[in-house]
Amino acid sequence: MRLGTSLMYAGDPRSTADQVASWEQAGLDVVWVAEAYGFDAPTIMGYLAARTERVKIGSSILPLYSRTPALLAQTAAGLDAMSGGRAILGLGASGPQVIEGWHGVRYDKPVARTRETIEICRAAWRREPLVHDGLYQLPRPGGLGKPLKLLTHPVRDRIPIYVAALGEANVRMTAEVADGWIPFMYVPEKAADVWGSALAARSPSLPPLEVVAGGLLAIGDDVTDLRDLGRPMIALYVGGMGARGRNFYHDLVSRYGYAAEADKIQELYLSGRKAEAAAAVPAELLERTSLIGPESYVRDRIAAYRESGVTVLNVTPIGDDSISLIARVKEMLT
Repeated sequence: MRLGTSLMYAGDPRSTADQVASWEQAGLDVVWVAEAYGFDAPTIMGYLAARTERVKIGSSILPLYSRTPALLAQTAAGLDAMSGGRAILGLGASGPQVIEGWHGVRYDKPVARTRETIEICRAAWRREPLVHDGLYQLPRPGGLGKPLKLLTHPVRDRIPIYVAALGEANVRMTAEVADGWIPFMYVPEKAADVWGSALAARSPSLPPLEVVAGGLLAIGDDVTDLRDLGRPMIALYVGGMGARGRNFYHDLVSRYGYAAEADKIQELYLSGRKAEAAAAVPAELLERTSLIGPESYVRDRIAAYRESGVTVLNVTPIGDDSISLIARVKEMLT
């Protein structure tokens, strides 16, 4: 099991890069750069490529509606060249709130668009002339374009593609065609029940699907109260990242067995009572989506993630000594 972490939206990217370089020395294997409607991820990823030597650098995620498939392929190829073959293209459909509200693009057919984007990216990296007949039409019918191939030579002709997916159809597609899967609010004890049939769609002829999951990290005998730091984020996603009836995170928490709690969180959040929504997040859910507690407890949680199929333990260190936390967890993984 490898060790990863995610960079959040806020903060100074340059000072964060210094931190990533220190984490790399402590044993970090993968760093993921988030993108929603703050700074774009590729700019920060390129800077990280220059500041690091070994750590793999992934987008988590690039919303596929915000860029054409060809541009996604170009971006990933450029990052792979800048990093010496360390890029991971993390893709996701995001949701209607961001795609239609920020990008002004219609949110439709997310599973089909993701599949086609993966096909087009891989064709581009193989330097094949881009010809595609689907939701994406290459070249555009009736226009003056002609099939073009990538002008430059990629470092790799198959850059790893990881997909952020939660719904049954999207996870099934991910298992069928992607290299990795990035679930959110992952509870290892519930994974097989929620996603088992979809993940079983992976062909035995393919390498095992990489799975990236984890949570907040703190180690000690007096740190369990730190789990409450996860309340605002869970409340935001379950309550506010989507409208009623169209919130993937609400649906996931309901499938975990917290349907009544998810409804309450959503009702409170959408009515502007965000603090009350955060307080309504079940303590058990906070515990199961984090790695916070004594060392023996954290080791048990790591074992649970490993047993459920997680291959990249993705942690968010809490506290002033994040370097030591990264080093300690890295030792637990070996």
